[in-house]
Amino acid sequence: MRKASIGCALAVMLGAIVPAFAHHSPAPFDRTREVTLKGTVKEFRWQNPHTWIEVNVPDGKGKVVLWGVELTSPTYLIRAGWKSNTIKPGDQVTVIVNPIRTGEPAGIFRKLILADGRELTERPARLGGTPDSK
Repeated sequence: MRKASIGCALAVMLGAIVPAFAHHSPAPFDRTREVTLKGTVKEFRWQNPHTWIEVNVPDGKGKVVLWGVELTSPTYLIRAGWKSNTIKPGDQVTVIVNPIRTGEPAGIFRKLILADGRELTERPARLGGTPDSK
């Protein structure tokens, strides 16, 4: 009876761990390529476990393509100088991403450049200033 209970507990723990590893896998993203998106923020979702930016990007053929960009959690962004209102719908931005391998309009965040030239990343700014100190 005791062995069956331990076995069941281990199975439940493994069942919980495997999806967590899969969720955080970098496999969907092509880390060898960067794509530069110039467009208008549709939505900025300041949420856990990942923050998201949706950007409307003109495709050069007269169409606008909605790109989804995954960032890290708000906790890390705060340390890097971000606030929940750092970007807002309607802001003109340049976002650099590693694209998703499937070719869909999605990617993982690398850097954001605001219209005023400030650059934001997911890493804390170097000593001597924060992204908002310009």
